[in-house]
Amino acid sequence: MSNPETRNTPSTGQLASPYPARHARLAEELQRAGMDALVLNPGPTLTYLTGLHFHLMERPVVAIFTPGQPTVIVLPELETGKLEGLPYAVESFSYGEDLQSWDAAFHAAALAAHLDGKRVGVEPLRLRLIELRFLEAAAGQASFVSAEPEIAALRMRKDATEIAAMQQAVEIAQQALQATLPAVRVGMTERELASELSYQLLRAGAQPEFPFPPIVSAGPNAANPHAVPGERPLQPGDLLVIDWGAMYDDYCSDLTRTFAIGEVDAEWQRIAAVVREANEAGRAACRPGIPAGDVDKAARAVIEAAGYGDYFIHRTGHGLGMESHEAPYMRSGNPQILEPGMTFTVEPGIYIAGQNGVRIEDNVAITISGAQTLSNLPRELITLG
Repeated sequence: MSNPETRNTPSTGQLASPYPARHARLAEELQRAGMDALVLNPGPTLTYLTGLHFHLMERPVVAIFTPGQPTVIVLPELETGKLEGLPYAVESFSYGEDLQSWDAAFHAAALAAHLDGKRVGVEPLRLRLIELRFLEAAAGQASFVSAEPEIAALRMRKDATEIAAMQQAVEIAQQALQATLPAVRVGMTERELASELSYQLLRAGAQPEFPFPPIVSAGPNAANPHAVPGERPLQPGDLLVIDWGAMYDDYCSDLTRTFAIGEVDAEWQRIAAVVREANEAGRAACRPGIPAGDVDKAARAVIEAAGYGDYFIHRTGHGLGMESHEAPYMRSGNPQILEPGMTFTVEPGIYIAGQNGVRIEDNVAITISGAQTLSNLPRELITLG
C-alpha cells in the first residue's frame, strides 16, 4: 500500500466549487440522524459529493465522509490521478495488484476516519458486499446503517445549476428524437429504431452513458411499460411508445411520447387523448406545499373517470436528477411535501395486454410559485410511417 496522501486545491478554485457546501449540508444531515460518518462506493451520490467518477469493478473504491475531517478515499493506484486539483482536502489510501494490500488500505483508511465503534451510514442500493466486508474487517466495532433518507434529503432539492443541466439534457433528448422520427417506417424493428435514436442522442451532445437504454416498443409490446426493444417489425395499426433520455453534465432527462403507425382504431385514439389529459392534469397539480401523492391523484382521476383505471399500472412519476429514478416519488398516498428545486417526471399511461399501450412523460421542476415543465415536444398522437 502506498503512503496516505493528503491533497488540497489552491484557494482560487474553492469559491466556484459546490462541494464544500455539499459537505457541510451532509454533516448537518448526519448529525440530525445520529450518524458519525457516511461511506459511499462509486455512483451518483459519490459524484454529487466529490465530482469524481469511478466505475464499479472488481477493484473496490470507497469514500468516507466524516464531519470536520478530510474526505478519506480508498482506491486502486491506477486511479489516484483523479484526485489532483480537488477543491477540498482528501486523504487517500491506494493499493496495488497484491490482494493483501487491499485489506491494508481499508484498515488504514478506517483508522484515519476513526470509524471503529462509530455509527456509519451507507447507501443500501449501492454498497456492495465486497466493500462492506472490507469495512467490517477494518472497523469491527462499527455499525453500518442505511442513510437512504439522509442522502435523498441531500440530493432532492436541485439548485439552479443542476436544473440548467437537466434542461440541457431535455433539449438534447428532444433534438435526438426529432432527428430520429423521419427514419421511422413500417417494417423496421424496434431494435433498429432504438439504435438510430441512440446514435442521434450522441450526435446531439449526450454523454456516452445514457440514463437508461432507450425503450422502443410497438403494438402488443407497448403494453409492457419497461419493454426491451426486440426484433418485432413495426406494423400498421401499432402504437409506438418511445421512452428515452440523455445525460448532460451528469444530470438526466427522461421523456416518453407515443406515436401511431398508420391508422389506429378509434378506441386507441380516445385512449391517447385520455392519457394526454391525465398528463396535463398531473402537471397542473404540481406546486410547492402539496404532497407528492396529490400529483398521482390528479393524473389517476382522469384515467379512472374515463374507465381505464385498471390499466394504469404504475405510479405517475419519479424523481429525476443524477439518476433516472430517485426521490421524490409521485405515487398514491406519498406524503412527501413538494418543495422548490424538486424535479421529477409526470408519466401516466394506459396498457392493455396483447393490444397496445400509451404513455406520455414530461420532466417537471418545482419553483417558488408553481412548477416548470422542462420538456415541450407535442403530446398529441402523431401518425408516422
